[in-house]
Amino acid sequence: MPKSGTPGVRESSLGGPMLWPSDEPWPFCGQPGHWAPPDGRNPAGTVPMVPVVQLFARDVPELTFPEGMDVLQLVWCPLIHPEDQACAALPRLYWRSEADVLGAGVLRTVPAPQEGEFEEEFMPSPCTVSPISVVEYPNWDLPQDLRQTLQPRIDELEERFGTDYALLACALQNKIGGYPAWNQKPDWPDCARGHRMEHLLSITAEDDLDMVMGDLGGIYVFLCRQCPELPYAHRYDC
Repeated sequence: MPKSGTPGVRESSLGGPMLWPSDEPWPFCGQPGHWAPPDGRNPAGTVPMVPVVQLFARDVPELTFPEGMDVLQLVWCPLIHPEDQACAALPRLYWRSEADVLGAGVLRTVPAPQEGEFEEEFMPSPCTVSPISVVEYPNWDLPQDLRQTLQPRIDELEERFGTDYALLACALQNKIGGYPAWNQKPDWPDCARGHRMEHLLSITAEDDLDMVMGDLGGIYVFLCRQCPELPYAHRYDC
């Protein structure tokens, strides 16, 4: 679970500083036409991406890291990208070795957005994390015959607890792995070779990140482990 704080570069965090190699430039986004919500009347130029997720393997033993890697990092451009399928923040995913980065040196100065350059919709506040394991059940994607069999039990649960089944079955918070708690109809991505990607992580506004991302959804990142280059994709579900 995330908690507002001041994480360090060698800690797992949401929106916190990253263990970034000093010999690798910090990423920028210069996609033509990207703009800040809510109206987009002033398209932005090239802007620095912002830290979103950093996870160390020691904190998430359930997550399988590529061989030799023990750090997962996600940054994104917090602008709206009309040319992108998700039409939302544009993520980039990195896998790293903590030892390699420390050996090469850590980037100490990270470009930050100018005051008022971005809206807060996709700007996470720095949070420490304390991961916990939960069991989830799909709210979509059930085979039709199984859905028909389970529907009376689902109706009973909704009546008993006075809430939607998805709120009972799925973790709507920020998470690694598990099931993407689709608010809209599922839109699972395939990689370029036609492999169905797996859900890697969800970034939502359900926790204390000071973001607003639609009603219940968020940005879901998917990964293809069947391809050696580990391609990834994302969806914005709001």
